[in-house]
Amino acid sequence: MTGTANHISVQGVHKIFQSGDQDIHALRAIDLEITHGEFVCLLGPSGCGKSTLLNAVAGFSLPSSGTITVDGAAITEPGPDRGMVFQEYALFPWMTVEQNIAFGLQIKGAAKGTILAKVDELLALLNLREFRRRYPKDLSGGMRQRVAIARVLAIDSPIMLMDEPFGALDALTRRNLQDELLRLWTELGKTILFVTHSIEEALYLADRTVVMTYRPGTIKRELTIDLPRPRDVASPPFNLLKKELSELLMEEQDRHVQDEFRGVAVN
Repeated sequence: MTGTANHISVQGVHKIFQSGDQDIHALRAIDLEITHGEFVCLLGPSGCGKSTLLNAVAGFSLPSSGTITVDGAAITEPGPDRGMVFQEYALFPWMTVEQNIAFGLQIKGAAKGTILAKVDELLALLNLREFRRRYPKDLSGGMRQRVAIARVLAIDSPIMLMDEPFGALDALTRRNLQDELLRLWTELGKTILFVTHSIEEALYLADRTVVMTYRPGTIKRELTIDLPRPRDVASPPFNLLKKELSELLMEEQDRHVQDEFRGVAVN
């Protein structure tokens, strides 16, 4: 699924937030290259800057220094080439499933026939046909997230940015949606940058896992997941990689605890 040219390029990115009279260094010296069609997971403990980096790629928050480009063009704001899926679903509660999916196309000024055809296609693709006239309040968490994914797919963004989209779901629903996402990724050829704090999720989904340190967030290790798909979470190779990633994250946990014990300011 990976291409040969860099699709997303992050070079020397720093991000500093102001908290009163204190500078909080969220990201420091981030360099990351992602190719067309690649599935990359950002993995790390809470507060390591995963979502901050994702938001910078989305254009919601610009880096304090450094550059982020897509196909060579600098990111200065959100754009239709990057679709975002949030953990909180971010659906309009007053709209039905089909209306939520159609919203982005309506904003783009697509023709009514084009919108209807695309909505029908996505309802079928994500097994949502029987729920098309339901409202978000009438759907399970898994169904709401399917609608959120469909809404991003409707605008046909080549890049999907996903911020712990399955984090609030039960284990069975989460695995079902992981499999659904992998199917869509294989069929549609999207580039996916996916934030998670779950080691198993990162290993199950990604071509490559990027492990981040505690704040200030830096890249601690990049690990290529060279396992055949579908992946067996009980297999010895899977669990060897899981052990390696667990050790990397525990190193960060121990460092963070020691810094707190010594009263070191992690900024």
